Amino acid sequence: MKYDFDEVIDRRHTHAIKTDALLPRWGRDDLIPLWVADMDFRTPPFVMDALRKRCEHEILGYTTPGEDYYRAIENWVDSRFGWKIQKDEILFCPGVVPGITFSVLSMTQPGDKVLIQPPVYHPFRWVVEQNGREVVTNPLILENGIYRMDTDHFKKVVSDCKLFILCNPHNPGGIVWDVETLKEIAEICYENGTIVVSDEIHADLTLPPYKHHPFATVSEKARMNSITFMSPSKAFNMAGLGSAYSIIINKNIRDCYRRFVDGGELAEGHIFAYPSVVAAYSNGVEWLNECLSYIQKNIDFTIDFCRDNMPKIVPVRPHASYLVFLDCRDLDLSHNDLINLFVEGAHLALNDGAIFGHEGDGFMRLNVATPRTVLAKALHQLRDAYIKI
Repeated sequence: MKYDFDEVIDRRHTHAIKTDALLPRWGRDDLIPLWVADMDFRTPPFVMDALRKRCEHEILGYTTPGEDYYRAIENWVDSRFGWKIQKDEILFCPGVVPGITFSVLSMTQPGDKVLIQPPVYHPFRWVVEQNGREVVTNPLILENGIYRMDTDHFKKVVSDCKLFILCNPHNPGGIVWDVETLKEIAEICYENGTIVVSDEIHADLTLPPYKHHPFATVSEKARMNSITFMSPSKAFNMAGLGSAYSIIINKNIRDCYRRFVDGGELAEGHIFAYPSVVAAYSNGVEWLNECLSYIQKNIDFTIDFCRDNMPKIVPVRPHASYLVFLDCRDLDLSHNDLINLFVEGAHLALNDGAIFGHEGDGFMRLNVATPRTVLAKALHQLRDAYIKI
């Protein structure tokens, strides 16, 4: 491989949430941090070079996206997903979660209902409730190690919902939704007048042989009734740069969203936001392919290790991303005892599955985007704690 993903990089004392938030959150800082969804690999050199080049001009003033920014997004989305979009359909936002928040605030009123599918990325619930809207749930079903949607239940509960927040690919379940499922959801939501907000931040981390399908591409009704959020932040390990974007085809929806963000100057990027996207999307194919290959091997390693050493901990194999949802229910531990097993027993910091909704009770989310030596050490520590139960 051209790039080195085995390098162990010390992230402590860099204000990294992953390491420097251990003590306040867990009361100890000797845990292997495999929780926050960023990678322990170096941000690609072509991204770092773009930031250094920008710093050569020693005026850090207000900035605006150039034509190269829009071209980079258009070309990337077309080459990766076969989706042809236009410049005026793209709008910068400072992150996918802020973008989802802007959608909730611009498309709904206090008291309106918003649908989510737990277990799901916890800010979905948070941004809805914190902004005075009501959360409605359509829980996913785990069958034969794969999550699926309960579309019959979806039809019943979506009827009074103004928005549906879709996680595509899904976090923490790792599922890449198939076209037929997305088409069915698009039909239901369109006929019901429910706008779909599709979080596709993990799209670029789809693992072969699976193929990501942007929600807006599966049908005309999906295209005209959705807001899509994408970003290079997860795929190129640059989440701290706060650079995402929305793609909104329907002009009426786009105008409504734009009025809100323009009214608060919420669509203005900082000086690194635009050149980092251009660099990642213009130079990133080889790096990303090697990174995905490494992640896939880490996933295989994790699944094999659990099967051979900890059979009561069953990883849900992800179709996308570096996040592995560990099904620990067969351990028959209470919530507190499960946390204690990982923290006090194995000295690991993982995300507790319960934060994704009560449907995640008994699960832990493991981030495997780390050098294999670190992952192996973590799994061996977990095995040692496991055999003492």
